[in-house]
Amino acid sequence: MRAEMQNFVDAIRSSLNLLGQRLDAETAPHRLEEMNALIEQGELWSDPARAQKLMRERQELIDALGTWRNITRDLADNIELIELGEAEGDAEIVAEAEKALRALADLAAAKELEALLDGEADGNDTFLEINAGAGGTESCDWASMLARMYVRWAEKKGYKVELLAETAGDEAGIRSAAYKISGHNAYGWLKSESGVHRLVRISPYDSAARRHTSFSSVWVYPVVDDNIDIVIADNDLRIDTYRSSGAGGQHVNTTDSAVRITHLPTGIVVTSSEKSQHQNRANCMAALKSRLYQMELDRRNAVVNAQHAAKGEAGWGNQIRSYVLQPYQMVKDLRTGHETSDTGGVLDGDIDAFMAATLAQDVAGKSRAEAQGED
Repeated sequence: MRAEMQNFVDAIRSSLNLLGQRLDAETAPHRLEEMNALIEQGELWSDPARAQKLMRERQELIDALGTWRNITRDLADNIELIELGEAEGDAEIVAEAEKALRALADLAAAKELEALLDGEADGNDTFLEINAGAGGTESCDWASMLARMYVRWAEKKGYKVELLAETAGDEAGIRSAAYKISGHNAYGWLKSESGVHRLVRISPYDSAARRHTSFSSVWVYPVVDDNIDIVIADNDLRIDTYRSSGAGGQHVNTTDSAVRITHLPTGIVVTSSEKSQHQNRANCMAALKSRLYQMELDRRNAVVNAQHAAKGEAGWGNQIRSYVLQPYQMVKDLRTGHETSDTGGVLDGDIDAFMAATLAQDVAGKSRAEAQGED
């Protein structure tokens, strides 16, 4: 086997080793049998929340075990094909097997990253908020570009996207927007996007065609599961209703259905402006619980999350990523150093590489912190 292919084989085996450790491949089939036995018991279904949680965990175990087995099988099959092709001098078989190994290495690396999403809330749905910062109309336009980027990313992942609230800019774009993004590991992937994002470009709103710098902030919070108890006292809340903005004409909102809830002890403000005031209250309470839960996660993981903890003002000196469209094309993450010149692809939602780089860095930092603690 050529040295290049041996490198791919070694990389796949390394990924399989990590996947097997995370899965505990030896005991996984037995755990699956136990879950199946519980599902067959009638009393489980008297508790819908517990049943739903078990079904979700069962499906995740089935998927993880299937992935580990499939990659293990495909690796062995393609190694055998290469050896057979080399023995018989069949270059076509060797080439096909090598191509399959390259694709398998990419798949194994992607699954290895997913296996690292093992934080307490990584598997949850998520809330995502975008707010325009310094830069006026420019930043409002930039906020709308970021909103499109994340919606496109979520759609490519097959996630469900719900727009909870949006405030339009005075001239263009949006001043703020809040989304709920639902899908497995939605929070785990998006949590690395919290921070200030900086755009440099020739302004389409400047008649002199000068270069402008704009800022917008992105904040991500996990949707809290029903089994996580967050107690909020009624006297800690200020609840305001107001008339949400609409398209005008026959569609204008003529009732005070939009809801704004302020959590007085922390100053957290959440809003929702769908048609139903009842639904808006539910949305706001869910978002508030998630924000408070995120604060607790940050407190518990202060060492690992120190680089993400300080929000700061959406302006100079606080950005996590720069998107430069003029005088050259470059998107660079200032935490990991990962960069690409494919600005169009990034703004169209191709941001997995940035998330992966941050995740790998965070895992490495956590490992170092644990090693130092043991010392």
